[in-house]
Amino acid sequence: MHDKGSTMPAGIPVIRTIAMPADTNPNGDIFGGWLMSQMDLAAGNVAARRARGRTATVAVEAMSFLSPVAVGDEVSLFADIVKEGRTSLRIEVEAWRRARASEETMKVTEAVFTFVAIDESGRPRPLPPVE
Repeated sequence: MHDKGSTMPAGIPVIRTIAMPADTNPNGDIFGGWLMSQMDLAAGNVAARRARGRTATVAVEAMSFLSPVAVGDEVSLFADIVKEGRTSLRIEVEAWRRARASEETMKVTEAVFTFVAIDESGRPRPLPPVE
């Protein structure tokens, strides 16, 4: 999606949020599970828009945490579709952090999420044609 530098991707993030004290692990850092859930929300938003309906997360490829997120950091999540199948989408998500009092940004992690378009019964359905 983007190089490993310290400049966030161009464009508007799918989600921008602030890491809060309730999201910390026992060491006071932001819990990795919170960050992963934010990434899943961002990918899910992109998937639902493309599928024009309900989707389900079916896989997440390996995540490596490159730097910790601190309480008060602004977290920006960028997501792009990297591959489409008949019923599925692979969406790459990058998470970036910016300390409250700084303009410096740093990539926190990235992962590829696989979603499947599903019908009301929870069964896979074909993706609609691209408009």
